[in-house]
Amino acid sequence: MSLKTSYRFIAPFYDAVLDRGIAANIRRRSLSSLVQHERKHVLLSGAGTGLDFPFLPPHHDYTALDLTGAMLARARPRAGNLHMQMVQGDSMALPFADASFDYVVLHLIVAVVPQPQRCMVESARVLKPGGHILLFDKFLRRGERAWLRRSLSPLSGQLATRLDVVFEDVLEAVPGMYVISDQPVLARGWFRLIELHKEKA
Repeated sequence: MSLKTSYRFIAPFYDAVLDRGIAANIRRRSLSSLVQHERKHVLLSGAGTGLDFPFLPPHHDYTALDLTGAMLARARPRAGNLHMQMVQGDSMALPFADASFDYVVLHLIVAVVPQPQRCMVESARVLKPGGHILLFDKFLRRGERAWLRRSLSPLSGQLATRLDVVFEDVLEAVPGMYVISDQPVLARGWFRLIELHKEKA
């Protein structure tokens, strides 16, 4: 089963699983840096059902991209009065020109896609020099055994999400991207809140 197919079926239940108090607070923390800036172009790659939308400041221009129309259909009512464009597309092959966005938000998508490095490369490509990536996801660390997660990952990756992604390996695929902050937030540090900065030319 492809991820596009599985997430079409998951869409009606997605919010019940992920719209929890703790996760909502983490989303709010991740997006809080957007409040401090003048009007920017912001991409939410893998926007899902729009669980980030309530925490987005209203003065930016947003593009919400997701692989499935079912997710975007559920996201659309959450956009409210935000200046929001909805795009169906692939986070591993973004349909945007180079250097199109000031911010890219990657919440619970890098560990979902089959090729996390490709997702990060594409995010960095469409990011302007000096721009930022806001990342919230689950990552193993280099050398971490986590044998159960690693053994379950081939199956879980086909249905919903990978469990074996090592962030440091993903970051190596994008020279010129630097970590500004990296905070453990859930499950003893398995889930991390990370902000990346793209070097100016």
